[in-house]
Amino acid sequence: MASPIRILTTVPICDGHDSAINTINLEFIRHGIEVIYLGYHRSVGDIVRAAIQEDVRAIGISSYNGGHIEFFAEVVNLLRKKGADDIKVFGGGGGTITHDDAAIMKRKGVEEVFFAGTSLDDMMKFVHQRYGKPRAKRSQAKSFDQELAHRLTEIEDAAAGRKKIRNSKFEIRTSRRSRVIGFTGPGGAGKTTLIDELVLRFLNQNPKGRIAILSHDPSVVGEGALLGDRATMINSQDDRVFMRSMATRGQAGGLSPATHDCLALLARSEFDYVIIETVGTGQEAMPFQKNGIVDLTVLVMNPDYGSRLQLQKIVMLDLADIVVVNKSDLQRARTAHTEIEQRLEQNRPARGSHGEGGRSQQLIGTVAKRHRDPGVDRLFDLISSGNLVGRDRPARRTKGSK
Repeated sequence: MASPIRILTTVPICDGHDSAINTINLEFIRHGIEVIYLGYHRSVGDIVRAAIQEDVRAIGISSYNGGHIEFFAEVVNLLRKKGADDIKVFGGGGGTITHDDAAIMKRKGVEEVFFAGTSLDDMMKFVHQRYGKPRAKRSQAKSFDQELAHRLTEIEDAAAGRKKIRNSKFEIRTSRRSRVIGFTGPGGAGKTTLIDELVLRFLNQNPKGRIAILSHDPSVVGEGALLGDRATMINSQDDRVFMRSMATRGQAGGLSPATHDCLALLARSEFDYVIIETVGTGQEAMPFQKNGIVDLTVLVMNPDYGSRLQLQKIVMLDLADIVVVNKSDLQRARTAHTEIEQRLEQNRPARGSHGEGGRSQQLIGTVAKRHRDPGVDRLFDLISSGNLVGRDRPARRTKGSK
C-alpha cells in the first residue's frame, strides 16, 4: 500500500479564523490524506519549520485577515532559502483574496488559490492530482533536520513497501544514544500539553540541548488522519525541538508500523531526549513492551477514569514506571490519587519477586495547563535526573564501565 499524501494546514499569525480550515481538514481526511494541522496564529518561521520536519508535500494556508500577498510570499521564499522548494504552497481566504491578488500570489510562487464558492471536491481533486504522484528527484538537504525528515519519510515509505532506504550524507551518531521517554494514556488526559511543558523546562535547563518528539494519532487503512498535536504545542515551536507526527495507518496498539525504525533513527541522532507519544489508548494497550528502545514509560491519566473496577483493568498500571494523574485540580483528583496509589501498591511485591528488588513505581499529580506547576516540575526532575531506570532496561553503562 502506497504512503498517503501528507500536507500541512494552518492559519497565519494574527488570524484566529479556523472554522473553514477545520471543515477542509475533515474533507481531506475522508479522501485519504494525512493532515498535519499546525493551528491558527502561526508565524512564517513556525510554518516552514513544521513543514520541513514533517516532510509534507504541500502547505495549505487559510487566510481571512488580509496581508495574504506578503504572507504567502514569505512562506514560499523561506522554503526556497531552506532548500525545501519541493514543498509547495496553496490556500484560500473566502472573499478576502481577490482574483487580482491571486494573480500576484501565483507570480510569487503560490501554486493555487481557492475562492469563495469553490467546492470541496475541486480542492480534493487538486491535491490528489498535484501531490498524489511520487516526488521527482529531491534536492540535497541543506540541514540535519531536513535530511532527518527525508529519512523518516523513507522509513515510512519502506514500511508501506514503496521505497528502499538510502544512505545519508549526514552523520548519525552511534557513540551515544538519546534517553527515550514513552508517554501513553487515554485520549483527553493531557499528554500533549504535559509534554509541551516538559519541553519548556528542558529548553530552559539546557541552552544548547536538543529534543525530539515522535507523536502519533489514529488513522484507518484507506482513509487519512488528523495529526493535530502540533496545534496544541506552544513551547515546542523552537528550532531546538524536532517533532514528527505519525499516523497509525491501520495498526492497533497506538503506534505506526514504522515507529520502531523511526524511533531507532531518532535515538541515534543528536538529541538529548526523544519523547514518543502514543495514540490515546485503552485498557489493553501495551505499546512499548516489544519496542526495546524506550527507557522510561509514563502513563498519563485523568481523575475521571470510572470506578475502582475499571482501574483494575488498566494493564499499563502494571507496567508504567511513572503514573501521572493530570488535571489534578478537578474535584475527584484526591480520591483518584488515593485509589491509584493503592492499585500501584499491589504491584510492588510481584515486581520485587521477579528480581527487581521491590522498586516502586512513581505516582505524580500534575496540572499541565497551569504555568509553573510544581507537579510538572517534579516529573521533569524525575525524568532528567536519570536515577529512575525503566522496568525492562538496565541502568546505562557509563564510559569505561564493563
